[in-house]
Amino acid sequence: MSALYRTLTGTFLIVTSTDADFPELRLKSREDRRLRAGHLWVYSNEVDTRATPLKGLEPGTLVRLMAADGKFLGYAGASPNSLIAARILSRDAARPPDRSLFVHRLNVAIALRERLYPEPYWRALFADGDAVPGLIADRYGDVVVLQAGTAAMEALKGEIVDAVQKVLAPAGILWRNDSGVRETEGLERYVEVAAGAVPAEVPVREAGIEFTAPVQHGQKTGWFFDQRDNRARFARYAPATVLDAFSYTGAWGLSAAARGARATLVDASAAALQIAARDAARLGLDVECVQGQAFEVMKSLADDGRRFTAVIVDPPAFIKRRKDHRAGLAAYQRANQLAMRLLERDGLLVSCSCSFHLGVDELLEAIQRAARHLDRFVQVLEIGGQSADHPAHPAIPETRYLKAVFCRVLPAS
Repeated sequence: MSALYRTLTGTFLIVTSTDADFPELRLKSREDRRLRAGHLWVYSNEVDTRATPLKGLEPGTLVRLMAADGKFLGYAGASPNSLIAARILSRDAARPPDRSLFVHRLNVAIALRERLYPEPYWRALFADGDAVPGLIADRYGDVVVLQAGTAAMEALKGEIVDAVQKVLAPAGILWRNDSGVRETEGLERYVEVAAGAVPAEVPVREAGIEFTAPVQHGQKTGWFFDQRDNRARFARYAPATVLDAFSYTGAWGLSAAARGARATLVDASAAALQIAARDAARLGLDVECVQGQAFEVMKSLADDGRRFTAVIVDPPAFIKRRKDHRAGLAAYQRANQLAMRLLERDGLLVSCSCSFHLGVDELLEAIQRAARHLDRFVQVLEIGGQSADHPAHPAIPETRYLKAVFCRVLPAS
């Protein structure tokens, strides 16, 4: 086995590695069944800590994951201080996690994205769904934004950047390593340019419209590619007036306005709305921006008698942990209830949730409860998920997180 490494002079060295370069992590008896079925995560209570002590590993160490009977299961990145103690990066004994592996993963992933979307603006790598657990890569034309969410991906940053440069040759690469998930891995938060030049804001094109993504200071990597396919679904309903609640930079509302609707955007972030207003002015769109807490603004608009043909409710995750479930479910019901108050008699509600801990049936229940409270009748027209550049892993339910329920809301009869 060999790996390619960049030296300080910019040349490359080929270094041959052996199994001795990777410490062993052995599982308890019968704890390999889930992994053999396709799962990528190893939980700390599945590790035979007598044979291979977890605490003896540095976070991010690459290990040979072995079954109790000594059979090789894969190369994994260790997180000894986390409940998820390791994640499989490669099941091929001849392909350890190195630059060439990331080049391969990128090429496979990009082959799909280029079939899906006509322009180079998409999620290039979606963690477990693309067999790179802990790594996100978003492409904005000539800029790539990366996020490392595990200690292993943090340790492999150099190999990842080299792979991105080889496959995509971008003008700039940015690490947006400032997400809260890093804290569970004991990793610091930071934002840094890894290569080239990356401006604070970059263009992002969707459905022929050019928006602005604040990649250095916005939410996530600057843009929510995961809702792209749902926004395409929304286009066919052609609403005349739209309220985009929890709008961020206004992708839903601006897209509707570009098709002739009058759009109102509501968000707590003045900075996000400033970007939306700039884009609206540049595109010549009929858009109103209202800064404030969405619940309070929606109530005020409803009390003032404002009504819309369509309302989109796309909030941040109200349920980030299991213990938040009851309060989060109540928040989803309240948001949908306010949205229904703002709809015209035969209006369209798009109700979204990115909370993995809220199932689609529970979201439907929250919508129904809101409707009954207001004496409304709801017809569910379609249910969308994350866009196709966020492929789900069939063995890992956590990779299927986004729900978007399209509803027709009528007076009860």
